[in-house]
Amino acid sequence: MKYRKSVFIVSYRFENNKLKYLILKRHLHWNGWEFPKGGIEGKESAIQIVKREIKEETGQITQNIKSYPLSGKYKYKKILQDRPGIIGQSFKLFSAELKKEKVKVDKQEHLNYNWVTFSQAIKRLTYSNQRRCLRIVNRELTKNTSIK
Repeated sequence: MKYRKSVFIVSYRFENNKLKYLILKRHLHWNGWEFPKGGIEGKESAIQIVKREIKEETGQITQNIKSYPLSGKYKYKKILQDRPGIIGQSFKLFSAELKKEKVKVDKQEHLNYNWVTFSQAIKRLTYSNQRRCLRIVNRELTKNTSIK
């Protein structure tokens, strides 16, 4: 049994000098709110994975991709039929700026999306590991700036 390698991507944009985060309403494998994320396929670089996952899950083009010194892993709450032999995911944290407001979600994975503030995202994100990732990225993005 092994862990699927993946990336977590805290996606954001600036709107009227305010920082907004993109959260997605998941319905494939589980129900709840999350950031874009995805598995590593083949010999892609981490940056290629971030760009591909953002494009697949949101229809957006990324800017200002940044890697963070945070990684982790978690076990799935149930066996996933489409991932035989996989018991969970390991992840590496990234952030990516998006410019467009309109998001085109992948309907196989997500039902909806919202652009939300930090405090709204903290309340809505389903899992604590993603809330931890949000805190790290938010601290970095708001450091030495008046943007909130």
